[in-house]
Amino acid sequence: MSALDNVLAFLPEVASPQEKHVSFKSKLKWTLLVLVAFFLLSAIPLFGLGQNALAQFESLSIILGASFGSILSLGIGPLVTASIVLQLLVGSGMLKVDVTKPEGKKFFQSLQKIMSIFFIIFEAIIYVFMGGLAPSPELLGTSAYFTMELILVFQLIVGGFIVMYMDEVVTKWGFGSGLSLFIAAGVSSSIFVRAFSPLTSAGTFAFGTGQAPVGQVWVLFASLINRNPTGAFLALAAILATIIIFVVSVYGQAMKVEIPLSFGRIRGHGIRWPLKFMYTSNIPVILTAALLANIQLWARLMQNWGHPWFGTFAGNTPASGLVLWIFPPNIIQELITGSISFMHILYAFSYILLMVGGAVVFSIFWVQTSGMDAASQAKQIMASGLQVPGFRRDPRVIEQILKRYIMPLTVLGAVSVGILAASADLLGALANGTGILLTVMIIYKLYEDIAQQHMMDMNPMMRKMMGGE
Repeated sequence: MSALDNVLAFLPEVASPQEKHVSFKSKLKWTLLVLVAFFLLSAIPLFGLGQNALAQFESLSIILGASFGSILSLGIGPLVTASIVLQLLVGSGMLKVDVTKPEGKKFFQSLQKIMSIFFIIFEAIIYVFMGGLAPSPELLGTSAYFTMELILVFQLIVGGFIVMYMDEVVTKWGFGSGLSLFIAAGVSSSIFVRAFSPLTSAGTFAFGTGQAPVGQVWVLFASLINRNPTGAFLALAAILATIIIFVVSVYGQAMKVEIPLSFGRIRGHGIRWPLKFMYTSNIPVILTAALLANIQLWARLMQNWGHPWFGTFAGNTPASGLVLWIFPPNIIQELITGSISFMHILYAFSYILLMVGGAVVFSIFWVQTSGMDAASQAKQIMASGLQVPGFRRDPRVIEQILKRYIMPLTVLGAVSVGILAASADLLGALANGTGILLTVMIIYKLYEDIAQQHMMDMNPMMRKMMGGE
């Protein structure tokens, strides 16, 4: 652990706020600054980029919070990959870390930062030298080609470090986490463009040219005017699928189990401790979706390198191998166009199983490593001066009561989120279906954090009860 601290001592770090309670205005300011910086950096192209073979993976870039071809081409991919690896190592017992203790939690966070840096460098090299982001083909065979590859790798590494530190700024000074914020920003902008953009996919104004616009709202109107029922049904299905996912996600977020608690020294006064049905929120889905996205990216890079070990692609669509079974088919589109087959149903079923299984596994690991387990919740309740009515004030008693709820909620919530995310992808909603689900959950959680922060600023007693100062 001392050696790890020595390594971290050479790395710059975002300073934590000196006061335990950061004001609402300060958190809002830093969150907005990072969000604006994210959009601006996403628009800066890589210097010397000639061939962008990853541009076709637009839906994957949204999940990874990336903008392929820009300085933020890596997005949150390295950070999420590091988290996935550590979750699996700790959850399987291969890495012995007691995250319930302060020193164990600090070691886990330090190790996650080191692994994030490793994956930033590793993925930057892979993206460039395996042909995903390559220099101009005109330089091929010259010394300038290798030099330009190194320049591209350096830019990707710089972008990866920027994302890592922006995430750290939001985590320490803003609302929620940078990872969630970047995903929500990318998905929201994508939904707006795909719903209302009057431009074609080539970037030209659609009206009067005979070409279909990107915005599905305009496609719906144009199809009705031109008496094209198939086009109208496809556009309407995408719009309705998006609305349905939004409504169901908000409803699921509002479901909770409330445990009555009372203040030990104040008779007749108490509160209800809420445990959400979607207990681990969006984190397991982010990790699962990012894992599948990384497999698809690796498959494309391996195919470009001449080793299609994970499968092959025909254009933007998987054609064979593992990627064919982890890619969601657009079931609604195939039903409307009459092109559905038994294999498409199998692919859809396989995708649902992967999303649900991944969400459950990562949900269980996340509860154990993030302080959401029964023991940690019991300590938090005790520290707030609360107890369960009718039971003696003992953390072990509270822990046993919480165990009846937390593990079932962890599994059932993960299954529900996995099914909802997979269904969103299969329905062909605007933007990536999983991304829409994540965005709804992220924005809902952000709303709750902002409301709680505002309440704590208005009521100092509430701040003390929630662990502030």
